[in-house]
Amino acid sequence: MSSTELPETRTAAAAPHSSRIRAVRVADGEELRSVALPGLTLTVRARPGRRPGLPPALYVHGLGGSSQNWSALMPLLADLVDGESVDLPGFGDSPPPDDGNYSVTGHARAVIRLLDAAVGGPVHLIGNSLGGAVSTRVAAVRPDLVRTLTLISPALPELRVQRSAWPTALFALPGVAPLFQRLSRDWTPEQRVRGVLSLCYGDPGRVSEEGLRHAVEEMERRLDLPYFWDAMARSSRGIVDAYTLGGQHGLWRQAERVLAPTLLVYGGRDQLVSYRMARRAAAAFRGSRLLTLPDAGHVAMMEYPETVAQAVRELIEANERSTDDSGGS
Repeated sequence: MSSTELPETRTAAAAPHSSRIRAVRVADGEELRSVALPGLTLTVRARPGRRPGLPPALYVHGLGGSSQNWSALMPLLADLVDGESVDLPGFGDSPPPDDGNYSVTGHARAVIRLLDAAVGGPVHLIGNSLGGAVSTRVAAVRPDLVRTLTLISPALPELRVQRSAWPTALFALPGVAPLFQRLSRDWTPEQRVRGVLSLCYGDPGRVSEEGLRHAVEEMERRLDLPYFWDAMARSSRGIVDAYTLGGQHGLWRQAERVLAPTLLVYGGRDQLVSYRMARRAAAAFRGSRLLTLPDAGHVAMMEYPETVAQAVRELIEANERSTDDSGGS
């Protein structure tokens, strides 16, 4: 559920939150903007479409990630959608929410407010890990906001969680985050990044030296943020809480309520979301498409962006044909 950053980037012109904290990176062709909402400020990374009038798409990252996690995928779809990726509250370049709510519902509410205030009209919604759980909830409670839904290793409840995912659950326990912070204080940013890569990638060797260097720089920036550990711990707790929530608000029940055409992407080497959950997800999301990538880990859009982009393209184009045939807008 953690993820890392991508190569081929440059320093953004946007000012960081503190004079001692370096600016985030921005890929060529991307733009950063800040959206101020009551009690909430969100940083949005835009990859404008290649021609006017393209439908909007919104990309939602996972735990420990940021809008940069989509910098490899967004340009591959720029001829099809007008893409934006959001830094969830407390992650990337977005400051913490005023109410301190890092639950899945809190993050979903932030996405809904962004779509209502700053986008207008339904979007092609694409989420990874925590962002997949958030996107599922958005699509279930606000179907008017979602044209299609793509979920890459979505963090949906599992009865038997893989052992490699246990640390994320333990991180949610009170006092564990400060303890881990103390125990790991001597770890270098590069050691931390390599640990994230080994957990999130099917093959960490796919990350270039330049990509590793940029990821280390981003890790250094994040560790300087005074709210870094709190955002991680509270969001981890939010995932665990969502796993235990039943009834109409349970994520699997909400998955069954999703009306938007859905694409599911699962990696065979995913250490955080079990590959075996693909079949259950395909049954829960009505009429969904399923893409399985045996060699991919938890962040298939970063490891295999071309393959993921092609699947998303097929979903969107099929939806457009269906909409045209039915005479919809």
